[in-house]
Order: sequence, then C-alpha cells, then structure tokens
Amino acid sequence: MVINIDSEYEGNLSFSNEFCDIIRDIIQYSCDFVKCPYETEVNVLITDNEGIRIINKENRDIDKPTDVLSFPMLDYNEPADFSLAEDNTYDYFDAETGNLLLGDIVISLDKVYSQAEEYGHSPKREIAFLTAHSMLHLFGYDHMEEEERKVMEELQEEILTQKGYSRDYE
Repeated sequence: MVINIDSEYEGNLSFSNEFCDIIRDIIQYSCDFVKCPYETEVNVLITDNEGIRIINKENRDIDKPTDVLSFPMLDYNEPADFSLAEDNTYDYFDAETGNLLLGDIVISLDKVYSQAEEYGHSPKREIAFLTAHSMLHLFGYDHMEEEERKVMEELQEEILTQKGYSRDYE
C-alpha cells in the first residue's frame, strides 16, 4: 500500500506525525474493512481553509471552504465493488507498482481543529473521522440520498469504533 501525505499548511495549528499515523491507520483499515482485494495507493493533501476553498471552487464550483474533499479514481457499479477495476487495468492501476489508484483526499487542518472544538472531541478523532468519511467516498459511497447517508454514517462509525477513535479519543 502506498499512502502519500503532503502538507501545504503554513498556519499556526499543529500537524504532527501522530496525525499522519492516524491517517495511515484509517486508510489501511478502511481498505481491509471493505475487503479491497488489491494493494492500493491514496494521496492525501493537508491544507488550510483558503487552500481547500480554491480546490472546492475549481472542482465543484462551490466558493467556500469545506472540511474534506474526495476525488475517487474508480467507477463503481455498487460501492466497494471492485469488479470494474479488473476490466480497466490501464485506467485504475499504477503501471510501475501495480497498485490500485483509489484517489485523492484533501483535508483542511483549520476545519479539523474548529470542528473538533464544535463537536467536543479531539482533533485526532476529527482527522480520523474525515479520513474514514473520505475513504468511503473513494470506495463509491455517497450521502446525497437519505438511505445512502444512513449507510455511510453507519460504516464511518463502525470503522472509527473498531479502530478506537471514539468521540472521547484524545
């Protein structure tokens, strides 16, 4: 598995190695959780509210910051159904490593801290939550419809609980 974590964050908030460990832990576990049959690659960018606002505007035409953006590389017939990848190896796999290219995640560190405070838990728990949420998007899950939202929330909570990132996690 390849997990690339880059930071362009230049603010005053702390982005520690522990955050990177949490991101890696959730990405690895999420792949196991959905029984992804391949070695994978995921790219993560840590930025600030302005950086994510620009990316949100360019890609979604929404001119405001958000907490996390997900850019899946795969198409799915159903969430976490990897059968289309097998038929499109040139589109979905890295030619050099053979890893399945799941996609990119962008996280606003400003939102990690502000939402942790708003929801009454630690920034570590919030970064775990945003990573789990985004990984489910990379696996084809969404929350546009009420039923989809319920499924996604249940899966997020199961991932976080199984990894020990409860709301009181410090």
